[in-house]
Amino acid sequence: MTQTLQSAKGLRLIAHFDLCTGCEICQLVCSERLFGGFNPRLAALRIEHRRENLVHEPILCEQCHNPFCQNVCPVQAISLDEDTGARVIDPDTCIGCGLCASYCPRQVIVQDRESGKSVKCDLCNGDPLCVRACPTGALELIVQGGDHA
Repeated sequence: MTQTLQSAKGLRLIAHFDLCTGCEICQLVCSERLFGGFNPRLAALRIEHRRENLVHEPILCEQCHNPFCQNVCPVQAISLDEDTGARVIDPDTCIGCGLCASYCPRQVIVQDRESGKSVKCDLCNGDPLCVRACPTGALELIVQGGDHA
């Protein structure tokens, strides 16, 4: 079974929970890119460990078509990146109120501990590090229409 995510530009990020070992390498590379350190709690994706740690499900930003995070932002700091189709947060505009994080149904928006501002998945400019780092192929970036990125 897969979790299929679709961006405005036709990129789709897919998680195959049945291939995920829960190694958290995806979270480590994400946190390193976003904050310069390896801390899974600071990644813009998370892994749910269930069934006595037998099932590991990557939880990814869905780059929603009707994004709650963007809709509740009081300063319009979240917008659509036309190049990647990702919803991105402008750190210069974000006031760090945390509304986006509290309304994200996937709980994948994190707060920068130093600035207090929100950070979310921006698809790494169309080449997600989490996908490249996953040793089992549990994460995939697919171009809409069936071509794999």
